Amino acid sequence: MGKTKQCNVIIVYADDLGFGDLGCYGSHQIPTPNLDRMCKEGLRFTDAYATSAVCTPSRYSILTGRYPFRNSRAHILPGDAGCIIDPKTDTVPRLFQRAGYRTGIVGKWHLGLGDGSCPIDWNQEIGLTPLDLGFDESFIFPATADRVPCVYLEGRSVVNLDPDDPIAVSYEAECPFDDIPTYYKNPELLQMRSSHGHDMSIVGGIGRIGYMRGGKKALWKDEDLAEAFLGRALRFVGESRDRKQPFFLYYALHQPHVPRVASRRFRGATALGPRGDVIAELDWCVGQLLEELERLGIRDNTMVIFSSDNGPVLDDGYVDRAYECNGTHRAAGPLRGGKYSKFDGGTRIPFLVSCPGLVHRGVSHALVSQVDLFASFAHMLDMELGPESAVDSQDMYAALTGEDPVGRKELMVEDVSCGKMLRRGNWTYLSPSGGAPFMGNVRIETGLSMDPQLYNMDYDIGQQTNVAWNYGEVVQEMENRLQEILESDRTR
Repeated sequence: MGKTKQCNVIIVYADDLGFGDLGCYGSHQIPTPNLDRMCKEGLRFTDAYATSAVCTPSRYSILTGRYPFRNSRAHILPGDAGCIIDPKTDTVPRLFQRAGYRTGIVGKWHLGLGDGSCPIDWNQEIGLTPLDLGFDESFIFPATADRVPCVYLEGRSVVNLDPDDPIAVSYEAECPFDDIPTYYKNPELLQMRSSHGHDMSIVGGIGRIGYMRGGKKALWKDEDLAEAFLGRALRFVGESRDRKQPFFLYYALHQPHVPRVASRRFRGATALGPRGDVIAELDWCVGQLLEELERLGIRDNTMVIFSSDNGPVLDDGYVDRAYECNGTHRAAGPLRGGKYSKFDGGTRIPFLVSCPGLVHRGVSHALVSQVDLFASFAHMLDMELGPESAVDSQDMYAALTGEDPVGRKELMVEDVSCGKMLRRGNWTYLSPSGGAPFMGNVRIETGLSMDPQLYNMDYDIGQQTNVAWNYGEVVQEMENRLQEILESDRTR
């Protein structure tokens, strides 16, 4: 198959969406007609992985083509962290810029802002943002919906900031601001209770991580987040079409991450409570995007990739009836574990591709990693990569278009504690690492054990039978390979 040059590209990146959360992956409790249609018209991958079971490291990898272990700061970040991507690092949006594309990001960022040399001044222009990493347009919130500051950032500046009401942010253990509402001081203001953590500032009736003062006019409303981000994504697409310029859009959804607050039109849309409702809302957002591409006459010239940053979690810090309403729904499908976990439920994620020139539609069992998008886009664009660019990314363009049914020979992922898993062919190997086997607050198996674990994924997708003691040579070979990867040049 020939390469498709000047094809628009959109990555739609969900937050904490599980392998079993969509209809096309087996769910019968949550209506996802738009993603199901995208699946029917495109390619659904059964063996696609994020690089990490938590968000910041996965987002680092998808934009840089590097495994998280190469960056010691690639861990879950507070909302006031400095940017963990060095401005000299090559990125996916920079690749598209070199190819003449207009590049944009809309939605969740959570990779830090500023150079980290001093605290972020939210009342001035911020010096290191997505604009310095290859994006021409940027409309984001800084971290996650459960962390302060709860504001939009357009370009380098907070949107709707009143200079007479400056923003101050703190992630200290004790609140440094006496005049703000906090979780334990002002419980009468709460509209949603915390199950664990999320007990610092109250913003919009919800306890958050971190303390925030000021910026009242700039605060987002949780129920408006989905449509605010969707509107900006549609605007970017429309403006790009009007300019007759190919575009790359990284549309980073905030759903179904906590706190789960659906817009009014989706409250009660499912029987699964707020988590089900925001997934239905997520699906609608994707549908609106696809409809706009069709209306503008560019759907047939746009590659759309849909995926998630890590696996699912039901109770991630708020009392929102996720467990009570879940019923028979299995957010991770047949997989064991979930968000944070070394088991496949933590990193094996939904992955859909719809693009012009697909060789094969339907289902692909090719082994692919999100870290491979960088090199695959370079192939599509017929662009050379330098020796320092995307050092862990492999060209999987043929797999993305359905031409290659096999994909990678192997890939590595990590859990929240940075414990490593190696997938090679039908074998999945969990390297020994210490820690509790169960995260009680989120009710998820971690996969942590000081014993080696080996699973045959052809027969045991749920990773129930550890056969490490029966295949000692395979265990040793895979452990050696893991160490070889980890000892490769970290500075590349």
